[in-house]
Amino acid sequence: MKYCNPVIRGFNPDPSVCRVGNDYYLVTSTFEYYPGIPIYHSTDLINWEHISNAVTRPSQLPLVEAEASGGIWAPTIRFNDGMFYITATFSSRGNFIISASDPRGEWSDAIWTDMDGIDPSIIFDNGKMYYCANDCGSRSKLYKTEGISLAEMNPETGKVIGEIKRIWDGTGEGWLESPHIYHIDDWYYILAAEGGTGIKHIEVAARSHSIWGPYEACPYNPILTNRNDITKQAACAGHADLVETPDGGWYMTHLATRPYVSGGTPLGRETFLTPVTWCNGWPVAAENKMARIENNADINAEQTGNAGFECDFKTGEWEPQWLFVRDRDEKYIKRENGLLTLYPSSAKITDTRGVPSMAAVRQVDFVCEIETELDFIPCENGDEAGAAVYLSPKNIYRIAKKRDNGVNYIITEKRAGDFIQEIYREEVTDGRIRFKINADKEKYKFFYSVNDGEFIYAGDASAKFMTTDIADRCFTGTVTGVYTQSEKSTSAKTLVYRYTAGIEG
Repeated sequence: MKYCNPVIRGFNPDPSVCRVGNDYYLVTSTFEYYPGIPIYHSTDLINWEHISNAVTRPSQLPLVEAEASGGIWAPTIRFNDGMFYITATFSSRGNFIISASDPRGEWSDAIWTDMDGIDPSIIFDNGKMYYCANDCGSRSKLYKTEGISLAEMNPETGKVIGEIKRIWDGTGEGWLESPHIYHIDDWYYILAAEGGTGIKHIEVAARSHSIWGPYEACPYNPILTNRNDITKQAACAGHADLVETPDGGWYMTHLATRPYVSGGTPLGRETFLTPVTWCNGWPVAAENKMARIENNADINAEQTGNAGFECDFKTGEWEPQWLFVRDRDEKYIKRENGLLTLYPSSAKITDTRGVPSMAAVRQVDFVCEIETELDFIPCENGDEAGAAVYLSPKNIYRIAKKRDNGVNYIITEKRAGDFIQEIYREEVTDGRIRFKINADKEKYKFFYSVNDGEFIYAGDASAKFMTTDIADRCFTGTVTGVYTQSEKSTSAKTLVYRYTAGIEG
């Protein structure tokens, strides 16, 4: 049967997957966003449900320290003896491990490991846990060049048992990252990414009869890449994780992009699934070693597609799709009585530090419509509330109701790096406001309506300034949401009645 990539749409990079019986669990990077590390579940590899998040308490990780595109990098998920384990890098602290018996439940506080490096991974083998990571080249105390190091580790303490040993130097393409080790038959295989996470991204493999090496490089390397793909339907493929189905089929989950604006995309790196074939004992991506949008697979399931996201706040529980910058401060963001109530915090959405009053979800398709309905009660000049397309503090499009000189206005603003432009301003009466953003492959178009009146056009902005390849090396992707902010301390309040996002147009 055929299925289409990406299997998890929108900003979901660095996927790692494990199978437990007939169930698959997958995690991706969330960087500075809270809650951290989404947990996706599937029974067929092509239909995924966002069931929970692993980092749901400030006590687990200090996300308030994270800068834009900092925070949580490259998680790996594994299962052993009734427990799930996730390890990842926290950019300002090092590597950590969290665990849970139920991936839908609460995960433990972080255990900080003895082993440095980035993109760590775990393998349980013969009753032991081994830990590997990119040992960071010039930042390593042991080596002058980058490579992959391995150590036995206690999963309960993060303490290294014995020595840390360099086991492979890669193929020489540079940016050797995201190593995973697998014990398959008589071989230990390493899969790792090289070439950087952009258009030169590749996945490579090596193997050894001993987990400690020496490892020989795969003669078919790279085993996955789209750097020479002239169709340009997918790009940047790499950072893969192998998984075997119950009937012996093999696949890899990996990141890739769907480029469209000058080769870039505002959606960020997404989760793809690619069939794997074995060539003389080596795992190689099928379909000419490239990621494809449309694939053939031996999967007995129908892909259901994307239905988007809707929320009317009638329950007090947060859906797992919601994202907040660094934290969700209950003093400023409250969900109660069928409303989302936002109060301006001390941070604005353009600030590189602090916790702004914004609630957002991932933009999951190029062509979509985002709509929210709210009441805004401003008190001071500079108070504002509205809807935003947010990539980073320097790359934001927003439409809002704002109070200036005692008058309420609808304003639309474009912010791209050091370029800031207000493209719409119109005085508006009090009342309930509906904001709508229509996105396509070229532009974001902004509209508003007051007291259920007709929508009024409020300007547009090019999608190309939201592409991750030009936004100061941004590792995330666009999110869309509601926010409020002010120039100084205020008692302004925003009441949000409903929010929809990601509906395919």
